[in-house]
Amino acid sequence: MSKQLAIAATLRSDLGKGASRRLRRSVDHIPAIIYGAGKDPAPLTIIRKDLEKALENEAFYSQVIEVSVDGDVQPAILKDLQRHPARNDVMHADFLRIDAKVAIKVSVPLHFTNEEQCHGVKIEGGIIEHMLTELEVLCLPGLIPEYIEVDMKNVTTADILHISDLKLPEGVVSTALELGEDHDMAVTTVSAKRGASEDDEGAVEAPVADAGDAEGDAE
Repeated sequence: MSKQLAIAATLRSDLGKGASRRLRRSVDHIPAIIYGAGKDPAPLTIIRKDLEKALENEAFYSQVIEVSVDGDVQPAILKDLQRHPARNDVMHADFLRIDAKVAIKVSVPLHFTNEEQCHGVKIEGGIIEHMLTELEVLCLPGLIPEYIEVDMKNVTTADILHISDLKLPEGVVSTALELGEDHDMAVTTVSAKRGASEDDEGAVEAPVADAGDAEGDAE
């Protein structure tokens, strides 16, 4: 578990679309909102550089964050980010308050390890393909894993790893698998090197052609 994440915010008094639009154009501040846990939604203002710095930490997207609203600390998770379609700048942030006793759904990043030692790559010359880079799980806020490890060391070109192959911490379940086996999606695989099958066929056919030529020479 990473160290406790935190972000400071202030309540916004100037409400309305016009006020939000002006704030979004601000170089120094970003509009945000915090809601949930049976409390009224509260419009916030966050210092832009503080949020951008926090977003450099992968854990900020999935772990519990202490949102300090004018000194009132409210545990929450980052629920959504709105970015400018061209510049990719953050325009708005949504935080969902959490209750330590209530399970929540959150997307956790997948960390693929031992890719350089992967059997399908090192021995068979294949290429690793990732179908998923994060996994939605359901668990209590205090049990949210920082990441889920996917060990690629023994994966061959004949293997496809599915969600059911992942080792999830105790108390953490995949929301997809909760829906049934039909939702056991592929996570990663190692594709065989392109052209490998054609090369193998050519290697088998070559001696046959040589044998025919030999008979012709004998006649």
